[in-house]
Amino acid sequence: MFSSVKPYENQRYASLKKECQRRKQLFEDPLFPANDDSLFYKSRIQGIQWKRPKEICDDPHLFVDGISSHDLHQGQVGNCWFVAACSSLASRESLWQKVIPDWKEQEWNPEKPESYVGIFHFQFWRFGQWLDVVIDDRLPTLHNQLIYCHSNSRNEFWCALVEKAYAKLSGCYEALDGGNTADALVDFTGGVSEPIDLTEGDYITDEAKRNLLFERVLKVHNRGGLISCSIKATSAADMEARLACGLVKGHAYAVTDVRKVRLGHGLLSFFKSEKLDMIRMRNPWGEREWNGPWSDTSEEWQKVSKSEREKMGMTVEDDGEFWMTFEDFCKYFTDIIKCRLINTSYLSIHKTWEEAVLHGAWTRNNDPLKNRCGGCINHKDTFLQNPQYVFDVKKAEDEVLISIQQKPKRTSRKEGKGENLAIGFDIHKVELNRNYRMHTLQQKVASSIYINSRSVFLRTDLKEGRYVIIPTTFDPGHVGEFLLRIFTDVPSDCRELTLDEPPHTCWSGMCGYPQVVSQIHVLAAAGLKNQDSQGGADPYVIIKCEGQKVHSPVKKNTVSPEFDVKGLFYRKKPRQPIIVQIWNHNLISDEFLGQVVLTGDPSDRQAVHTLHLQDKGNRKSNDLSGTITVRLLSSNILTNV
Repeated sequence: MFSSVKPYENQRYASLKKECQRRKQLFEDPLFPANDDSLFYKSRIQGIQWKRPKEICDDPHLFVDGISSHDLHQGQVGNCWFVAACSSLASRESLWQKVIPDWKEQEWNPEKPESYVGIFHFQFWRFGQWLDVVIDDRLPTLHNQLIYCHSNSRNEFWCALVEKAYAKLSGCYEALDGGNTADALVDFTGGVSEPIDLTEGDYITDEAKRNLLFERVLKVHNRGGLISCSIKATSAADMEARLACGLVKGHAYAVTDVRKVRLGHGLLSFFKSEKLDMIRMRNPWGEREWNGPWSDTSEEWQKVSKSEREKMGMTVEDDGEFWMTFEDFCKYFTDIIKCRLINTSYLSIHKTWEEAVLHGAWTRNNDPLKNRCGGCINHKDTFLQNPQYVFDVKKAEDEVLISIQQKPKRTSRKEGKGENLAIGFDIHKVELNRNYRMHTLQQKVASSIYINSRSVFLRTDLKEGRYVIIPTTFDPGHVGEFLLRIFTDVPSDCRELTLDEPPHTCWSGMCGYPQVVSQIHVLAAAGLKNQDSQGGADPYVIIKCEGQKVHSPVKKNTVSPEFDVKGLFYRKKPRQPIIVQIWNHNLISDEFLGQVVLTGDPSDRQAVHTLHLQDKGNRKSNDLSGTITVRLLSSNILTNV
């Protein structure tokens, strides 16, 4: 997760600082100057003055009494989403020390005033890479007050400086107006964000579903992830509207704690196993709290012992931080964003994941075989003209996490606001040996939502087999770069499919080139010979053609297996048959149960065949117990399948 760091715009903090110290000059960043272009791309505020922290107060510090979620207050730009993400970050030491590197070296040092030259640097994860962003410390003020994100303490500046570095990365401060918490959480961690719509999931009435969600939120929190939540505003008038219960609509809250709270006092609380699922949030305004059950002054807290309250850090102040039961949380909040840190370390006691990271692009070309921006599956004629990525699930069933992120666009006065494309992806189950691009649609097994957000996430369970992911824009013809990340329990060997058919090589003339492509889909078998006293078998399929083989997974304890397995063969000798065999898996030696021989002639128009199993070799006239159903598709045009 914490890979090597690249200097943003090739500005190297250490050498720039050394040069300023040598010249005895304060650093002025030429790439993010103290003028209106760094503030706005369309609007204006009159009377803004850029000031260094020492011009705002006498004794500036990065941190006053450490770093805390309570440090932050939203400024005049609508960036509660960014402040909420910073609040979450402040509660995780290992994460903020990555975003604010060498903080002791960057801190103002009254004993070495000459070391200060007005330069700072911060690190953010962008598009698969950690970037080191250098800034000067000139901050926009009005009447000697910071106009954007600021701290409770007038002389604490970490949040204002982190925000300036993030604004530089985004193009200007105004670019932070109305952004997305999920993006900031990912940029702070390199994690994967999963947005959940609480209104769609019926979490209010479905207790089992709500409990499962709480366990997942608790796990993300306990494993160092960041979480944010909000209540959807349905109209412009709704934005920042305060509800009777004290919550604010259209406003991002940071989740600062998740826990099961023990009810009762003294020994009774240990013997009674009653626990309450609870969640703590913080309003970036630093005030205005929930006033319902379990709010700061409510009588419900009498049910919790003093020691348990202290453990929870319970305070009665209008500091914007408050507890709710998870049931009330699901009743009032409409959205939650979990940013999970995917553990890829082999030295961990927790579940570790195998990660595949691939960069790709949607590009335009008039040749249908070279075009790579075909739009979503609604556009059937062009859908397969998108980038395609193949991966394997090697367990009987595996949980797969997939994230696609489009390259962030900078906002500038010249270009305007950098807008996201609507993106998403589909997953199709394909032949076990496919190595070339799909040209006909195959079984779709999962699909993400399509949305104009920077990243789209899907968690799904897939059975053993080979799959193709097709990332797309919603409409055809849109171009852009993207980052695909796939997490599985065992390595998935994910790679892009770039070729449409087997390549012509210098050996093609001597060894021949495929003339026919055949896809064999073994659907099922029935009435197989019993292999054990329980009347079952453990059958699997082998498909053979011209020296190539495809093995299916073993189906346990059945004489009527549903195989649903495919093989794909590019055939140089179309007259050679395709053989489909069924074997029974045994501990010592597998047993042959029967086979069928297929011609795979492109002129054969009967797609589905149900055939009796036969013996091998010269004895093949003998029918064996059972039938097999196969679908066969052959073509003389290699890009037809």
